[in-house]
Amino acid sequence: MSEIKHVAIIMDGNGRWAKQRFRPRIWGHVRGSAVVSSIVQSASDRGLKALTLYAFSTENWSRPVDEVSTLFKLLRKFLLKEKERILSNNIKFKVIGEIGNLPKETIKLINEVEESTKDATGLFLTFAFSYGSRAEIIKAVNTFIESNPNKEITEADIKKYFYRPEAGDVDLMIRTGGEQRISNFLLWQIAYAELYFTPTKWPEFTSNEFCKILDQVSMRERRFGNVSSQNDLMDSCEQADANKANFLKESITDV
Repeated sequence: MSEIKHVAIIMDGNGRWAKQRFRPRIWGHVRGSAVVSSIVQSASDRGLKALTLYAFSTENWSRPVDEVSTLFKLLRKFLLKEKERILSNNIKFKVIGEIGNLPKETIKLINEVEESTKDATGLFLTFAFSYGSRAEIIKAVNTFIESNPNKEITEADIKKYFYRPEAGDVDLMIRTGGEQRISNFLLWQIAYAELYFTPTKWPEFTSNEFCKILDQVSMRERRFGNVSSQNDLMDSCEQADANKANFLKESITDV
């Protein structure tokens, strides 16, 4: 059994869910935004260390203007509505990504929530907004080089300059909506993460399914590049001895 501390979710399928119901894509985002609160609450209740949600990628800027504008409004609405719950649940909130192009009032609200929760000791809740993992890695490397000229960079150095290093590596990455891609999301942090792709589109993703996924994945054996468990090693050794004995027996018979 493995302990799941940091879960990252690609919240996918809003637009397709809406189109299947002959509604505009925007309607799917509105319905999907209502799911976020229940998943955050479940993550907090389960005692997770960190939950990172992929809300808006750098590639999403190419979407229709009205859809992008709606996503901005939903982020602001979520913060206004959930600020008190975030505080009462001792959640440490942060938005990662290049958010400079967001409306000024939204940036101000983000900064206010981040400041008011900076000393929280509960769940690390992160929204990846206008985020791209390649850009994050490049920025981390360049920042290190500027601060440490002529010094060889290490893995530990790169991690220090990520947007949210305190969240640590991802243990489980979930993608809703049926697609099976990483989509430039936390590429470094998911190096040894378990991956789970569910056909459930985000507007229909429930706390119940979330908890079932956590329970199922926690039963997986995570080897981090090492060999299997001791029991598996013993089985392999016993099998090897049996094969060797059979080989010797056959050789003697042939003689």
